[in-house]
Amino acid sequence: MTVLPFSPFDADAHVNPPPTFWDDYLPSALAGRGPKIEEGTPDETHDWVVFEGSRKPLNVLSSVVSQGRNFRPVGRSSEIQSGSWEPQARLSDMDSDGVGAAALFGGGPLGTRDNDLYIASFEAYNHWLADFCSYAPDRLVGVAYLPMQDIDQSVKMLKDAAKRGMRAVNIPAFPQSGKGTDGGGFAAQVLALTGDPDGPLQYDDPAFDVFWKACVDHDIAITIHLGARIARPGMNRFLPHLVMSKVCMAEPIAIMIFGGVFDRFPALRFGAIESGVGWMAWMAEYMDSIYDNQRHWLQLDLQHRPSHYMDQNIYASFIRDPVGIRNRNLPGGRNIMWSTDYPHSETTWPKSMDVMDWQFDGVSEEDRAPIMRENAMRFFGLS
Repeated sequence: MTVLPFSPFDADAHVNPPPTFWDDYLPSALAGRGPKIEEGTPDETHDWVVFEGSRKPLNVLSSVVSQGRNFRPVGRSSEIQSGSWEPQARLSDMDSDGVGAAALFGGGPLGTRDNDLYIASFEAYNHWLADFCSYAPDRLVGVAYLPMQDIDQSVKMLKDAAKRGMRAVNIPAFPQSGKGTDGGGFAAQVLALTGDPDGPLQYDDPAFDVFWKACVDHDIAITIHLGARIARPGMNRFLPHLVMSKVCMAEPIAIMIFGGVFDRFPALRFGAIESGVGWMAWMAEYMDSIYDNQRHWLQLDLQHRPSHYMDQNIYASFIRDPVGIRNRNLPGGRNIMWSTDYPHSETTWPKSMDVMDWQFDGVSEEDRAPIMRENAMRFFGLS
């Protein structure tokens, strides 16, 4: 196993707050409204989540690692990796995996029909995460989650996140047109990642400029995370939907580039997280081609060709993507960021350095450093 002369930065790791945290972090007017965990009987293989009249098996897909062929999507709370919510355990797991620092994604919102509770659950999670990261702020880098129902509300929540030391905010891949709680349950949680791809406003609309300006003014990066048009799937189509969840991340990026957002805000940093990166160089070349061929009749006049913005403003993270690594010096492929996805089911933990050697076979330490540290440090405003 290669011993690196630098400390790797994990651009996409996750936390899973303890089920009891809602009672501690929701506002007093909503006290007791969070989910509750019921222990399963000895002959059951899982615990239960009780919330707003429903009782569902505890899903551990995002919080149990290293099960291999024994993996089960539901389980008991006692099986959840302690590094999911205990900061010292998280640091120990990072140390054992050779990770120096990590950006932490997570943990909200609640899948509720009550929009007041829905919005409050974003804030509750963000406040919990800020407290979690305060345990070791040089190693634990928090990413707040924001709804995009109301632009002024989102700006206010972004400023609060920045004040609490967050380095990025995660938004839906498309704006949310109206309330995010239609249907409640899993649908409400999906909307926090996907938004409404066919809504009346998209992120290139000047109405969002006040939000992008706040990001630049507070040196906050923007992320979208594994979603876009493909909602997180049921088990019957898990693998096909997982494939499409990556490549569909290109659409909101193209909307912002062709919509001139980065001409108006050249310092804005926008990241597609858990998207893979092998498509980025292809996308940059293709966008240049169609811009050159189509821009005249469309009366589109950007300050630069699209590949310029891919190299200046767009970042993306991967778990396993040797194709993207091979494209690292092509336009569009230069801002790629390594990650472990701990503790999700795709994670490379606890063998991330072994997987690194496989992915980076033949790549010098000098070329590994930007991908495994420097790009993420720049993206999160830490360098």
